[in-house]
Amino acid sequence: MTKKNAIYAQSGGVTAVINASASGVISACRKYSDAIGVVYAAQNGILGVLNEELIDTTTESEANIKKLQQTPGGAFGSCRYKLKSLEDNRYEYERLIQVFKAYDIGYFFYNGGNDSADTCLKVSQIANELGYPIKAIHIPKTIDNDLVITDNCPGFGSVAKYVATSIMEAGIDIKSMALTSTKVFVLEVMGRNAGWIAAACGLASVDNNKPPHIILFPEIIFDEEKFLTKVNETVKNYGFCVIAVSEGIKKANAQSIVVNQNGIDDFGHVQLGGVAPVICSIINNKLGYKYHWAVADYLQRSARHIASKTDLEQAYLVGYCGVEYAIQGYNAVMPAIKRISNTPYRWEIECVDLNLIANHEKFMPRDFITDDGYHITNKCRQYLEPLIFGEDYPEYKNGLPDYVELNNIKVVKKLAPFNFGR
Repeated sequence: MTKKNAIYAQSGGVTAVINASASGVISACRKYSDAIGVVYAAQNGILGVLNEELIDTTTESEANIKKLQQTPGGAFGSCRYKLKSLEDNRYEYERLIQVFKAYDIGYFFYNGGNDSADTCLKVSQIANELGYPIKAIHIPKTIDNDLVITDNCPGFGSVAKYVATSIMEAGIDIKSMALTSTKVFVLEVMGRNAGWIAAACGLASVDNNKPPHIILFPEIIFDEEKFLTKVNETVKNYGFCVIAVSEGIKKANAQSIVVNQNGIDDFGHVQLGGVAPVICSIINNKLGYKYHWAVADYLQRSARHIASKTDLEQAYLVGYCGVEYAIQGYNAVMPAIKRISNTPYRWEIECVDLNLIANHEKFMPRDFITDDGYHITNKCRQYLEPLIFGEDYPEYKNGLPDYVELNNIKVVKKLAPFNFGR
């Protein structure tokens, strides 16, 4: 086997454990040094490849690469950038191949979610069309848990653990004050089209009187009158009401309940957020209850201090196995998580064709949501619970987590600057 170099890049929204996947990729490449030479990390995803902003990971110690496993964020930077079709922008693809050739790249590991799967597939297809041999492997991650085929997505288990813990603790707080103060608390979590994160909040509700009392899913049309009735009944029965809401909930006309939304990314996604105050305003105007709201936002995806051990192990292994698949000659595939059993929870990694993943989206099954549309079923709970099992706390220093910051030494560029929008 002729030794070739590799490029690893992170893409899309980062997670508490995406660096564990980076650690898995780099560690595996170092193990298989007879086939893989230098591992370059592209700074800021695919943009780093186009701009020839490449980091030489051989300068990083084994200790630092291992410590990536306990560090949140994207160690090499991420991006949201859509590669157009070859017909629309052949220049970009020719540039990618130019960079691959300049650095003798034979392996491309792209760590991301749905849109990143699409990018990785395109790189594989175009490299083949342009006659450049490369093994392009998609390393899965997304807090949204909406990649198909794979049982779950690395990054989701830690978010699930964070939001379930947060809403449990907030619920205890609200209950303490409900008699003379706040009656309603709303936690807004991420989730554009799929309600997996909102559903995870339901893990905190071990019985009917424990918060969250209501969960609002993107998959269920928001009915204001029905919702207000449910809130009022909950307050009268329990003295307070805790609500988990996905940022992507919609009205009957498929429109978001938030009127003013700004910003559209390269993939055509509208920037979401701001649902919690709208929900609270509806409750206050119609029912008069005092309320508080919070938005988990970036906190939910960066909370490495309370990450799921299961999630961490899976994130590392999809990175490691992705390299093994490449060594075995696979191309345009993704290491997916296959659940073998719930009790005991057992899983393994399997190789899946990327054509089956890219541009598809996994939604909450209807039988994971209660008949009234406001909570999770036992079937959903059985699916979710194993994903938050275990703790793997980071090392602490001076009372705070001791996260690693890599040297990120860039190589000296060999090519002319890339001209975007040519």
